[in-house]
Amino acid sequence: MPPVITVRNLSKTFRLPTERRGTLRERLMKAHVSNERRTRKTLDDINFHIHQGEFFGIIGRNGSGKSTLLKILAGIYRPDKGSEIAINGRIAPMLELGVGFNPELTGRENVFLNATILGLTNREIRARYEEIVHFAELENFMELQVKHYSSGMSVRLAFAVAMQVNAPIMLLDEVLAVGDFVFAEKCFALFERYKKEGKTIVLVTHSAESMKRFADRAMLIHESHIAAIGNPGEVIELYHKLN
Repeated sequence: MPPVITVRNLSKTFRLPTERRGTLRERLMKAHVSNERRTRKTLDDINFHIHQGEFFGIIGRNGSGKSTLLKILAGIYRPDKGSEIAINGRIAPMLELGVGFNPELTGRENVFLNATILGLTNREIRARYEEIVHFAELENFMELQVKHYSSGMSVRLAFAVAMQVNAPIMLLDEVLAVGDFVFAEKCFALFERYKKEGKTIVLVTHSAESMKRFADRAMLIHESHIAAIGNPGEVIELYHKLN
């Protein structure tokens, strides 16, 4: 069976300004001066594949390029020319959860708004509303404006909404970092269910324990390059040695 995700020669370069102009006065005074830019290669010649039903973990230090890779797979960023990406199946990206919430709306209103954006019908949202609220553990806060939520509350609610999307490929970025032990265990139970259903899961995490517990294979990205792919225990051991 062919892989559901294939990545070849993937690179991503960002152009960064060398001089920061913070105020309007600075911008006007220096409008005639060209603001030179430097380049930074966040990912360099990345090659890997993921099979259907595989739980694929990605680990690495902050700034190594993990989240950039997920955003490229999700279609948020465009890779450099010459990169090849083939994805066979619908993707449900759970990246930067809660960023799309309207802070002036209540939790309930944001559930309906975000679930609609994700493709659920109004009937489906109403049928699943109680399940979403219960999973997020926000039964007493749904009529409160989201601007009064903590960051953890916002992300829990966003994750509870996003998990309603029925897609065969799921991209998860650090969802376990936003909750306490109870919420983490609920996420673990959800991962177990997804694995039994044959979903393909790509998880970026700093948690060695969750990597060992769930990943069939792991990939270590170090300084924009792949340092290792294979057995999660061996990959994590190398990660600790490099750091």
